[in-house]
Amino acid sequence: MVESASADVTLLRKRLQRERKARREAEQIAERITRQLYESLSDVRELQEAQRQLTDELERRVEERTGELARANLSLKKQAAELERSNLELQQFAYIASHDLQAPLRAIGGFVQLLRDTYSGRMDEQADAWIAHTVAGVERMQTLIRDLLAYSKIESRGRPFEAIDSREVFDQVIEGLEASIRDSNAQVTCSELPTVAGDRSQLLQLLQNLVGNAIKYHGDQPPRVHVSAEKKGSEWVFSVSDNGIGIDPKHYRRIFEIFRRLHTQQVYPGTGIGLAICRRVVQRHGGRIWVESEPGRGSTFVFSLPERSTT
Repeated sequence: MVESASADVTLLRKRLQRERKARREAEQIAERITRQLYESLSDVRELQEAQRQLTDELERRVEERTGELARANLSLKKQAAELERSNLELQQFAYIASHDLQAPLRAIGGFVQLLRDTYSGRMDEQADAWIAHTVAGVERMQTLIRDLLAYSKIESRGRPFEAIDSREVFDQVIEGLEASIRDSNAQVTCSELPTVAGDRSQLLQLLQNLVGNAIKYHGDQPPRVHVSAEKKGSEWVFSVSDNGIGIDPKHYRRIFEIFRRLHTQQVYPGTGIGLAICRRVVQRHGGRIWVESEPGRGSTFVFSLPERSTT
């Protein structure tokens, strides 16, 4: 029995030793886990602090950028208002100047024509030539002033938009250009044209300028001009096509600038304002205008008008 008790004690001691060892290992594992958790929590705190600093920096930069944009927008608004006021003053000046220039110019023209009618053939040829040049110069100046006056009135004296039958406008254009059509043996046709919203007098001027140019700038063949319209999305796209002399692509933008001419007065008379008027009219109506052309192969002037309610 003593031997049996001794064996039991030995087994108990071994068991206790194993338990102590297991406890120490568990404590070591727990210590390592605690240390790792502490380190992880420190890393999290550092990450949180870094994130907070980054957020603060982003908010500061956003606030600064927002302030800069607000100041820039305010500056742009001021510049736009100043530009609008300047344009209005310029339009008013052009209108007043053009209007006031007409009266003295008419007087000059009247006296020069009276001089020509009274003394033509009674003076030498040089005097007759000088009088003729003066009359022609006065007439060109009157045309220039009329065109400049029309250009200045587009914005300042435009009428409210209303429903406009484009076919009626086309018929008025043909009536107004009857002499030019007859003299050049031109053929001017159109497809079915829509009803649009716009300023009747300005749309008439727009189409008359484009058709008139198509008749004027023709080659050896009699002018052939066709007006058409096509619905594309939320706008009507009009085209005025001809078989004329065409335009070099490098001049596409230039021809719409005021007083820009590609030909001399002797070859094709004009003031260089017609297409500038067309652009202003189209812009006032919220559309676009451009040209598609090649030298010697005719031109197609295209402009768009947004579809609006005409009721």
